[in-house]
Amino acid sequence: MQKIRLGVFFGGPSVEHEIAIISAAQAMAAADPAKYELVPVYISKDGLWYTGPQLLDMKAYADLPKLLGQCQQVHMLADRGAHKLVAKGRGLFAKTQELPLDVVLPVMHGAHGEDGCLQGFLELLNIPYAGPGVLAAAVGMDKIMMKNVLAANHLPVLPGLWFTADEWFAEREARLQQAEEQLGWPIIVKPANLGSSVGISRADNAVELAAALDEAAGFSGRLLLEPCLTDYREINCSVLGYGPKIRASVCEEPLTSNEFLTYQDKYLGGSGGAKAGKLGAKGGAKAGAGAKGGAGMSSAQRRVPADLPVEQTAEIQSLAELAFTALDGCGVARVDLLLDKTSGRSYINEVNTIPGSLSFYLWQASGLDFTALIDELVESALWRQRSKDKLTYSYDTNILAGLAAGGPAGAKGGPKIGVK
Repeated sequence: MQKIRLGVFFGGPSVEHEIAIISAAQAMAAADPAKYELVPVYISKDGLWYTGPQLLDMKAYADLPKLLGQCQQVHMLADRGAHKLVAKGRGLFAKTQELPLDVVLPVMHGAHGEDGCLQGFLELLNIPYAGPGVLAAAVGMDKIMMKNVLAANHLPVLPGLWFTADEWFAEREARLQQAEEQLGWPIIVKPANLGSSVGISRADNAVELAAALDEAAGFSGRLLLEPCLTDYREINCSVLGYGPKIRASVCEEPLTSNEFLTYQDKYLGGSGGAKAGKLGAKGGAKAGAGAKGGAGMSSAQRRVPADLPVEQTAEIQSLAELAFTALDGCGVARVDLLLDKTSGRSYINEVNTIPGSLSFYLWQASGLDFTALIDELVESALWRQRSKDKLTYSYDTNILAGLAAGGPAGAKGGPKIGVK
């Protein structure tokens, strides 16, 4: 059986750059070497692309300049349907090398990778890729648009207020008053287009709100404010699949001593040390749910499955699937919900279309190991490509030929193109 050449894209110019490296390392370690020929594609913070087997060694990232010096810089061949990376060899007489790809697995969190930019590029090249499409990625990455889409689909979300950073700086007092009148205290402030809890703050008064908005404005040009629940539980659920074939995982309850789940809670797991090994090699690093430090989202403290009544678990799983469908999700996503202990209501907080660690630990607890999860992600990419191949994107016309006759299709009096 011929192996599938699986390009794993990770890194990127994002504040979640390092987390994407960890998630990609876990995914590459889990991929079945009998089925896939891995082609790691690391995108640096300044946007340069690199490949090479050295990228499979997690320990090598401790000295990034040295690592990249051992790799080949590459770019994608701008030929729709060619599906090839182009690498120029080292030395005066080095030959250009072409590296074909069958499927791309984007493992990029945050801007330029999870927001539809990379997906649009892959669409332009017509290469099969796993995970969210352009629409799902763009909507899922923007908290304001996501709230609007979920609300339009009659799914439960907290009320929100948003304005631009420019509006905040120009109308500070008016915006503070607006927030207090519409939301009351306390208030949660979020940059519109970041994940991993970056830039999120709680404010209990106008002074704290002003500081929180100033901080969030350093990350995003659009700012979202929501009422802060004071007695709640956070429950997360993953959704996997494509089209009509989707299903929800078991639920988890992240545990934290903070007011909300922070970046440190999610990724550092109480330890800054990272365990690493040769990815894909026997005796190498295992992407285990109990690993500390460099295990990404799998290192966070959590209760899996969440301690919930059966009926409430089913309700949350149903909401997660509906949210996934509303965003036109594909691949694997994680839906984060808030359970208000006071009212008993559930609210969808956000949908992570490329979740940290690809939520493998939730699927592992649901009876699907990480290797099988990778297989399903590849299948979702191929399904979407087959679906797109059946569509009509263009058709032959004689409009351009007709322009020579003075108008579209040769019609007299047609619109003229040109400048006097």
